Parts: sequence; C-alpha cells; structure tokens
Amino acid sequence: MSALDPDKLKMFSFLLFTKLEGAVTSGMVHLGDQLGLYVALAHSNAPMTTAELAQATELNERWVREWAYNQASARLISVSNTPSTTPSIEDDKFFLTPEQVAVLADPNSPAFGMGMFHRLPQTMAALNKMPESFRTGIGHDYDSHGPEGAVGIERSFEPWTNANLIDTVLPAISGISETLASGATVADIGCGAGSALLLMGKHFPKSSFVGYDISQYALNRAAEKLQASGLTNVLFADPRNQPLPIDNSIDLITTFDCIHDMTHPAQMMQAIRAAIKPTGTWLLVDIKAHDTFALNAQKNPMAPLMYGISVLSCMSSAMSTPDGAGLGTLGFSANTAESMAKAAGFSQFKRLDVDHSINAFYEIRP
Repeated sequence: MSALDPDKLKMFSFLLFTKLEGAVTSGMVHLGDQLGLYVALAHSNAPMTTAELAQATELNERWVREWAYNQASARLISVSNTPSTTPSIEDDKFFLTPEQVAVLADPNSPAFGMGMFHRLPQTMAALNKMPESFRTGIGHDYDSHGPEGAVGIERSFEPWTNANLIDTVLPAISGISETLASGATVADIGCGAGSALLLMGKHFPKSSFVGYDISQYALNRAAEKLQASGLTNVLFADPRNQPLPIDNSIDLITTFDCIHDMTHPAQMMQAIRAAIKPTGTWLLVDIKAHDTFALNAQKNPMAPLMYGISVLSCMSSAMSTPDGAGLGTLGFSANTAESMAKAAGFSQFKRLDVDHSINAFYEIRP
C-alpha cells in the first residue's frame, strides 16, 4: 500500500464532510419550510434580524438565529451585515432574493423546491430499513413513507405541472388538446394525489378522467382534493380493485414519473397497450437518464442524489416485491423506454420538445 499523501487525505476528508454538511443543511431546509421561516422572510418588506424573524413566526429567537446562520453560511438565504464598532446580533439582517423566494417560499412558482424536503424525515427514516433490504433484496413501497411522503411527492411536482401541463406539454402532442376539448377518455396511471388529472379535468369538462394508484395515502389525498374541486368528470381508483380496461377504449393515457418506480413496468406497458385506442396516445414522463453509469456520472451533476434517492425510495419501491424489476431512478433511459414500449406492442415513439430539468417527455402511439 502506497504512503498517504497528506494533501490528498485532507482534501478527501473535506469532500466527505461536505456530504454531511449537505445532509444536515437539508434538515434545516425542512425546518425552514415547515416552520414558515422562508415565508416570513419572503413576506417581509425589509431584511430581518433574527429577533424580528422569531417574532414573525412566533418561535424562539436563539433557535431561529442558529438556523439562520446555517442557511446564510450555506448561501441559501441572504444576509446583510451592518458595520459596527460594537458587534451585535442585530448587525446581521436576513432576506430572500427573488430567486430564493421562487424556490423556497412560493408554492405557485414552477421552480418551487420544497417537496422533497417536505418528506425528508420519512426518506431518511428509510435508512433504518435499508440494511435488511440489502440482505434480502426486498424494498419498500411508497406507503412505507407514510402520508407525509405522499404530500411531499405532491408538493414536488404540482407547481411545475400547474404552470406547464395545459399550455406547454399537451400542445406538444399533435391534436391532443383538440381531442380533449371535444370529449375524450383519459387515464392517469400512478396519479398520486391527482394534481395533473384534476387540472385536466377542470380545463376539459367534456372529457372523463380516471386516476389509478396503489398508494392509499395518495388516493386519500386525491379524494380530498377532488371533493374540494367540485369536479364531476374525475374519478380515482386502486387498480387492484378497479382494473384498467382491456378493451382499447382510452384516448389518452398519462404516466408521470412512475414507470421506473414500478415492480413490473413491462407488464404495466402491456396493460397500457391493451387499454389504449388504436388511435390513442400515451404520454410517458420519466426521469432523464443515460444508458450507462459512466454517462450518468459524467453528464448529470445530480447523479449522486439520484442514485441515493433510488436506494431510499425509487428502486426500493421497484423492488418491494420479490420479483421486482428494480429499474431505479436512473435506470429508464430513452433507449430503454423505447425498447420496452415496442416490446409491449407500441410502434411509434417520439421525444417531445419539452424543457424540464429532471424529466423527459415522450409521445407513444400503438
């Protein structure tokens, strides 16, 4: 074994602890979201001292101060320092830039990023179950993350969906908006809390929509949102109780970020083929991925996050049965998706020109 290089040792130790810093700071982001600290900063007309921030949120100043120091040193919130001959905590005043507001405090912004941090405690709690999964090969489904896991997924995808599905994504599919406007049958598989389906149901009242999911927490949340919406053209169902039709009767089938999570994605694609009309369309939305680890590591700066989330969530779901396929977060590249779709009986596969930082969008036809 070669001798240790002191400089390389120091840099590797630093690299390791930057990962721990990111994990701990992520916990502070969760608290900032849950305790309303970001919202209070966003709503303030001027930079705030920690005393002012604590008062606005009805929290203890000393705890707020330490949180703010973490967030400012991590450059997630901004700080202005007033020069003083007698330094005081009152010299440090905290605020959010417009970009920080969009990501941290505005749920209507397409860039809103609090969804995954919402479910961070549940995601990290999965670590307690992982040693056994590594031994047995059996993972855990999404309901293992509890109701907050479902809400976190909802908060992750709803802002972008609300801003882009109707005006950007659907118009990218030839003729689909017109079909929906005149009246069509639509199924959303892996519908989660139902955000996309409810949005389409509102905009296309002549069409009928059914959302399918096996997460009871997600279906419960979808039922609440459906009742609040007052829509009568949308239903939600557990496919184990109300299966997808097999009579080629559906005009549009959508799957948003769920195929890679499924235990049996190939069988699901076959079920989609049996349900869709000969003239129908499948909108497949899933994580951008390359064909090899080397390409993912080289071209995706978020690859470490994606592979880690895969272990704790996506691949775990996909291996939650003994025969689970286990595609994983970055295991469903465009080539893999096309090959599997054609094996299921589809003949047309087209990538849509939709810009998204994480997802790829595909138009698939029989």
